[in-house]
Amino acid sequence: MKEKKMTLMTQVKYWQENENLPLEMKQQLADLAQNPDWVQDAFGADLEFGTAGMRGLMEPGTNRMNLFTVGKITEGLARLIDELGAEYKARGVVICYDPRYNSAAFAQHAALILGAHGIQVYLFDSLRPTPELSFTIRYLTAYAGIMITASHNPKQYNGYKIYGPDGGQMPPAEVDSVVKYAEAIDDIFAVQTGNLSELRQAGTIQLIGENVDQAYLAQLQTVNVDRKLIAAEADNLPIVYSPLHGTGNVLYQRVFGENGFKNVHIVPSQAILDPEFISVPSPNPESPAAFTEGIKLAKKVGAKLIIATDPDADRMGCAVLNQAGEYELLTGNQIAALMTNYLLTGMKKSGELTAQLEIVKSIVSSELPFVIATSFGIKTKNVLTGFKYIGEEIEHLNQTGSGKFVFGFEESYGFLFKDFVRDKDSLQAALMMAEVAAYYSSRGLTVAEGLEELSQQFGYFAEETKSIEMTGLDGLSKMKAMMEKLRSETVTEIAGVQVMRYEDYLAQTAVVDGKTTAFTDYPKADVLKYYLADDTWIALRPSGTEPKVKVYVGVRSDSTEHAHANVTRYQSAFAELLN
Repeated sequence: MKEKKMTLMTQVKYWQENENLPLEMKQQLADLAQNPDWVQDAFGADLEFGTAGMRGLMEPGTNRMNLFTVGKITEGLARLIDELGAEYKARGVVICYDPRYNSAAFAQHAALILGAHGIQVYLFDSLRPTPELSFTIRYLTAYAGIMITASHNPKQYNGYKIYGPDGGQMPPAEVDSVVKYAEAIDDIFAVQTGNLSELRQAGTIQLIGENVDQAYLAQLQTVNVDRKLIAAEADNLPIVYSPLHGTGNVLYQRVFGENGFKNVHIVPSQAILDPEFISVPSPNPESPAAFTEGIKLAKKVGAKLIIATDPDADRMGCAVLNQAGEYELLTGNQIAALMTNYLLTGMKKSGELTAQLEIVKSIVSSELPFVIATSFGIKTKNVLTGFKYIGEEIEHLNQTGSGKFVFGFEESYGFLFKDFVRDKDSLQAALMMAEVAAYYSSRGLTVAEGLEELSQQFGYFAEETKSIEMTGLDGLSKMKAMMEKLRSETVTEIAGVQVMRYEDYLAQTAVVDGKTTAFTDYPKADVLKYYLADDTWIALRPSGTEPKVKVYVGVRSDSTEHAHANVTRYQSAFAELLN
């Protein structure tokens, strides 16, 4: 009985009466189903598996995160691996999870489904960071990985990501196969699971933990640039760290301590592995509110740097003491600029700087790190949004020998230096940011003063991302209509400034002076980007995990005040254009 052919209320009744639905979910469904709008949203579609996996509210329904939607996509992965054959089944799947409600249960459920197919499973014995999952796939030469996490979303959410054999998020072609197999499942409740004890005894499900931790921690010791600098400065450099109730807490003490940073103070209230994320409105290192508790501690210990990682510890944010004596949250772009400058300065000092080095970023990230990289004479490369594309570029460089990866970043607080991980790694980023602070401390400067120094040298850059929410079941159609409208109407100026170049990554065309040319440097993606006469760029991209369209604006000016004023002006002008 295919659920897609049922009416909404028939689906609700089928779920309510199914013997496999846990009692708690039955009660939750009985309460929520009183609301017709909720029924429409929860059962009117299947949970979308997008560019970064699937993410949703933890509730009953086909458009929600629960044991059965997790089971469905896992069964799709299992059937793909069955098709690939015995070698791939033996290589197996690594499964990892964060501290959210149901994360451990979802992880075990996925393990039992894969185990029922005879697929080797490596299940972490407790929660671990997403970058460690990426590392472990490569370390164990597994075929795939599953990460149960909703990243920085509020407590009501959970999510599911699939990783490929290179440790990066699974490429689109393989994901399409997984989704195809999942959609062929007739009954979401009929997915078979194995017996945990039997699968453990047979070795089909193996628990992993400290054995992999040690290998990952050893690789993290290769991240920092100047050990002598760290030895000279770190003891006198208090740093505050917050895992925001997440997986960073599992390894942070060893990560910092084994790399010379022993004067690190953890935020006690946020070191509790709490799925309520009780101390923050949202466990997001992009949010100033996430640093409130850290700032209190920083004032007590005299720290000039506060580092925070999100619950699955793939993204890192930081706040620094500025010239006004206040703690200021840096943007992901500012962090990347500081890291780029320090990294290349250090490599130049050690004689490691060569023209073969390459920095990689997403097309919606700041141009300042590229301007800095160019001044050092190294290569730069733009890729589509999604860290898997940075991973693909790393693999391309390694396979062709056409360059050497040195740093990759996205504006959304994702950073990577060493390619033993193929996804953003907040622990690598934390080590590099601590070293950046040590570098400026050795020069008698704060990190904020170092950023001002870069601005005076290269120009004042500012970027801002705003989201246009598209809620409800028609959210996707609204986003599609908005993008189609922009494609059908030629935009020649924004806020009175001429558009010099227009790029459509779906059509894979660029328009300059009315002439259209094709470009094939990127896979197709639903992104539009405008380059203006004053070095401003504006990009529009529907989110891969949430019903919203993101508008990115990047400017370059002669002062901080002018840069931020221009960002505001262009965001307002573009919003008017969309309306």
